[in-house]
Amino acid sequence: QVQLVESGGDSVQTGGSLRLSCLASGSVASGYSVAWFRQAPGREREGVASIGSELNTKYATSVKGRFTISRDHAKNTVFLQMNSIKVGNTAMYYCAAGPYGNPGLDERDFLFWGQGTQVTVSS
Repeated sequence: QVQLVESGGDSVQTGGSLRLSCLASGSVASGYSVAWFRQAPGREREGVASIGSELNTKYATSVKGRFTISRDHAKNTVFLQMNSIKVGNTAMYYCAAGPYGNPGLDERDFLFWGQGTQVTVSS
């Protein structure tokens, strides 16, 4: 049984920073890619950032240069460092894992999902 547990969501002001964490348990192998997705009210879920087994990364254009995804294989944890946060970044952020080594942002490639952590940005 694979479990992904997100944490770190909070209320923050525009321009602030947050660090989200995704702890994986069960049989999420180091060969899996892990990604962060988000869903804002009334909008479809979208990929934010992904990291592969070789620590290669992929980002949505809207977050490049502001968000950084990283991974600690020893701790089975993936992080999303969010800097220069914008009001439009308000959403529920989900962690997902999939059995592909290369990072991607297509949610169809991800088999396991966490429950999400809420990020709320105020101006």
